[in-house]
Amino acid sequence: MPLVFGLSLVFGMMLAVALAPVVIHQMHIFSAVMKAPGFGKDGSQIAIYLANFMKHYGGAFRTFKHGAFHGVVNGIFFVLPIIATNAMFERKGFKYIAINTGYWTVCIALMGGLICAWTP
Repeated sequence: MPLVFGLSLVFGMMLAVALAPVVIHQMHIFSAVMKAPGFGKDGSQIAIYLANFMKHYGGAFRTFKHGAFHGVVNGIFFVLPIIATNAMFERKGFKYIAINTGYWTVCIALMGGLICAWTP
């Protein structure tokens, strides 16, 4: 059982790391300008631009509700197809698909909400 709980914790952290860029839209601007001259240097033109951008838009769409919404969307468009495909090959019924998809959708919605609302 310690292995099961330990791996569950590791897998949960992996899911949280993968979900963060989905629910925090501001992360994408940094990847878009990473190759710009002066990126990472204080006082450079791109550093000033990023600081100004984050000052004006850093808090946009950073609520629990917004993160939970993205969690539900990901539950429907990522979790459902995976669980349903596996269930069909395993000859499982609709109830199995609904219960497992519902569980993971709620988990991802809560995780997305917490990440979006509490990550600085």
